[in-house]
Amino acid sequence: MTHKERFLMAIQNEEPDRVPIDVWYTPEAEKKMLKHLGEDTEKLSLYAADGGYLPHLMDHDFLITWIGPCTSYYLKDTEEYYDEWGIKFRWVDTKTGNRYTEMVERPLANITNLDRFAMPDFKNMGRYMASKEMIEKYGSEYGIMGGVACTLFELSWYLRGMEMVLEDMVLRKDFYHAYLDRLLSWVWDAGTILVNLGVDVIWIGDDFGTQDRLLISPTLFREFFKPRYESLFSHLKSLNPNVKFAFHTDGYNWPIIQDLIDVGVNILNPVQPKSMDPAELKKKYGKQLTLWGTIDNQETMPFGSVKDVGCDGGDKAPAEDSRPRRRAPSRSRPQCSAAGTDREHHGLL
Repeated sequence: MTHKERFLMAIQNEEPDRVPIDVWYTPEAEKKMLKHLGEDTEKLSLYAADGGYLPHLMDHDFLITWIGPCTSYYLKDTEEYYDEWGIKFRWVDTKTGNRYTEMVERPLANITNLDRFAMPDFKNMGRYMASKEMIEKYGSEYGIMGGVACTLFELSWYLRGMEMVLEDMVLRKDFYHAYLDRLLSWVWDAGTILVNLGVDVIWIGDDFGTQDRLLISPTLFREFFKPRYESLFSHLKSLNPNVKFAFHTDGYNWPIIQDLIDVGVNILNPVQPKSMDPAELKKKYGKQLTLWGTIDNQETMPFGSVKDVGCDGGDKAPAEDSRPRRRAPSRSRPQCSAAGTDREHHGLL
């Protein structure tokens, strides 16, 4: 069975010969892993349009070509930098010797006139050359996802600030509706091009969950986001009826899972085990959703033994955000090898 056949079976809720594999790394962890595997390269896969080298070396079954706001996280090596949206990032050093970026300046924090906001151009085909090359080179062998995460809710507060956006939803509803309509255009254009290029899955994402509850009420989700996701998916389905949709939202999301299914989501990521029981999700929604993730990145992966990592339940992906932690490269290998051999613990949910 090829990587692509395995991937397509899984997202159609059929059982392949083994669970499809996909792992994300922070930049420093990916560099260590490449070195551990004997590769002398700085070319990374996370948030890269070309997908990097590591997914091939680790026997992944699908590749991700990243486009949009999420590509800003590790955009430059300078201590501070601005991305194309005008967001200012700063590198932060941790006590364990790792690094990550934080947003420190929001360009739309005080905007009242949306006409002053110039959106980046996502119709420019120059953005998609690496995506096109990936699909042409690997599309027959691997499943291909178009990663357009940080889609609406996240992008809205990246640009404006969380407090302002939460106020907008209650105090400035008309403004926030117009603001989201403006933001929707980037993923509409990017999704259109990626579907026409031939991706198998469009993967959007907005983190609505905290550890044990939603960030906003289901009512606000249904007012501001559900109709826009539905409109986007309907448009992309009109271009290719076979395209699938994956949705990333960290944490606890029980109250809106049916809403995601209603708008056309086929694949849910990351299914954070400390927030939602994967077995319960499988029992209730297994015929409607493919669960992508279910691996515990909060306890098992960062603090468990090699044996714990090898036995952790999950389908094929990391469970939460890629937070910087110390982890020996050798501890990532048991997870992937176990996924390939232990269908009871790692079978696709």
